[in-house]
Order: sequence, then C-alpha cells, then structure tokens
Amino acid sequence: MRYYLNLGSNLGDREGNIWAADLRISIDVGLVVARSAMVESEPWGFESCHGFVNRALAVDSGETPERVLELIHAIERELAGGAGHRDARGRYIDRLIDIDIMAIDDMVIDSESLTVPHRYLPVRDFFLRPFMEIAPEWRHPVTGLSCGEMLARSGVGKRYRSCFTALVVPSL
Repeated sequence: MRYYLNLGSNLGDREGNIWAADLRISIDVGLVVARSAMVESEPWGFESCHGFVNRALAVDSGETPERVLELIHAIERELAGGAGHRDARGRYIDRLIDIDIMAIDDMVIDSESLTVPHRYLPVRDFFLRPFMEIAPEWRHPVTGLSCGEMLARSGVGKRYRSCFTALVVPSL
C-alpha cells in the first residue's frame, strides 16, 4: 500500500526534526519513494509565534493502516520525548514533530482511531501543496477531486513558502 504522510514541526531544529522522523519512517514503516520540498506554514487551529515546517512523504508499506498509525505514534513519542501535540484540555500546542496519515492509495477508512483520507485534508494548504508535489495524479476517493482542485476550492490562499527542493526516488 502507498501511504501519504505529512510531517510537521514548529519547535527546535524543525528541519532536523523532519529528517529524523523521515529516517525513522524509512526504518520502521516502509520505503520512502517520494519527498516533497519542505515548506514553512503558519500554525493551524491554534495561535503560536512559532511557524511550522512541513513535508509530504509517499511511503510503500505492507503494514496495515492501524499498524502504521501505531508506528508513527511511537515515532512521535520517541522524537518528542513523550510530549504530545495537544494540551490537557485537548487544544493544539507547539510540537517537535507531528506525523499525519493524509491518505492511503484510494482507501476510505472511518473508524474511531483513524479517518482516511484525513478529515482536514481538503482545507489544509500545508497538506495539499506538498501532497500535490509528490502525487499530482492522486484523487480523493470520495469527492474525486485532485489536491489542486481541493486547494482551489478551499480558498485558504498561499500561507507557506518552499524552503528546500523536492526529492523523488526513481522506481527500481
């Protein structure tokens, strides 16, 4: 299965945090076949003076969606020293690393622990722009919209800037 992940960090060495998570994903989850450029974005869902760096990954893995979710949560806990991305009241807070499953092939999952495609995919430009870079042909399995079409409909505008270039690994 091909998993499309979004990695984000807004504390410490943000780019280093993203690379550390990328490495752990390649070891624990599966083969990283594409990486978007890193982009800077504003915090979403909370106020902070710390901007985010985000990157999308395409990862091929034979693991189940539930197992991949467990693995990325373990990576988040390890890299963040146990700190979460919500406070005691459930509100978003600054974080060293956050890893989200944006989509898995053309699967639709709506369980208590996992929603795929990610419920906020259509309105988060820091999801859509990097995702569009690594998988321009991907379409939302429910709406049929591409990332570019969702971005145009969202009206969120450009709230990011590219930091680095993309890296796509050729197929073997």
